[in-house]
Amino acid sequence: MSITQQNETLRVISERHAVKKYDSSAALPAEHLEAILTAASQAPSAWNLQHWKFLVIEDAADKQTLLPIAYNQQQVVDSSVTIAVLGDLEANRNTVIYDQAVDAGFLAAEIRDALVGQINGAYANPQVARDAAILNSSLAAQNIMLAAKALGYDTCAMGGFSAPQLVEKFNIPERYIPVMLITVGTAKEPARPSGRLPLSEVVVKGSF
Repeated sequence: MSITQQNETLRVISERHAVKKYDSSAALPAEHLEAILTAASQAPSAWNLQHWKFLVIEDAADKQTLLPIAYNQQQVVDSSVTIAVLGDLEANRNTVIYDQAVDAGFLAAEIRDALVGQINGAYANPQVARDAAILNSSLAAQNIMLAAKALGYDTCAMGGFSAPQLVEKFNIPERYIPVMLITVGTAKEPARPSGRLPLSEVVVKGSF
């Protein structure tokens, strides 16, 4: 038995594949959705700014609104929910999290002040804010897919959608940038096998 088969986390990672066809009659219990979103919120993030917002689209009418935005990809209708992962362009406002650490005695006030100054200085550059929003919210997106698989559901990460239309139709504030859609549900058909490049082609040790 391989180490992947022996280890639950590695097994879930190896079994996760993109599913495009879902059982439209299958529901996602609220408890399971909450567990998936909780796992997403526990992803790592730079400066612990938690650069994400999750728009959950599960109402039938909202799914129909989303369908043309997602270029008529039927999985957004047939899956139990679609989660729009949004990146926070103003994540520097989340430094209030440091106040809690100071109040709890985990962080000195002067260190908090230094960190806040450093963060606000970095966020003066819009490109830094955009890159951080996409990078860190993508970490949360991966947690969504792995948590869903661990609970017996399948997912598909989707970059094929109109971000401007998503923003307009779902009233997304300017603070947030759409990063990806993730469908979550019960597979009607198994995922198609997907090849992976061997480690010898993707790993460089030491230096190029």
